[in-house]
Amino acid sequence: MRNEFDHIDEQIIRILHANARTPLKAIANQVFLSSPAVSARIERLEKNGIITGYNAIVNPAALGYHIKAFINLEVKPDQKQDFYPYIKECNNVIECDCVTGDYSMLIEVMFKSTDELDYFIGDLQRFGSTKTQIVFSTSVDHRGIPLAED
Repeated sequence: MRNEFDHIDEQIIRILHANARTPLKAIANQVFLSSPAVSARIERLEKNGIITGYNAIVNPAALGYHIKAFINLEVKPDQKQDFYPYIKECNNVIECDCVTGDYSMLIEVMFKSTDELDYFIGDLQRFGSTKTQIVFSTSVDHRGIPLAED
């Protein structure tokens, strides 16, 4: 798959990272290809699983979500069969990763209030002990995957 991935594909991905709604014609002009050629490349990138979707970037604070936190959770291996379905149903969970270290899960959450966060942590503790860090500010937000330098 990597053999089929060239510098033009990287340029297309950079453009889509910056704005996934960039018209094909604008992308084509930037990479010096026709619109149908760009469309075919995007379709191939999607088919090969390199591009897996498109998302709108939403300002959480504008929707009232002012509390961002990371929760470390120690889940015993025999509890994972119950934990995974539970965590997938929690709408305030932005991301949940199985990690190495003292805790087995790292959970990123967004809440409107500390009371809501506190309730969630209390419920979460049925799976194991937790350690929570509330975010004061973010200096680097989620960004695209680093690609080879031009």
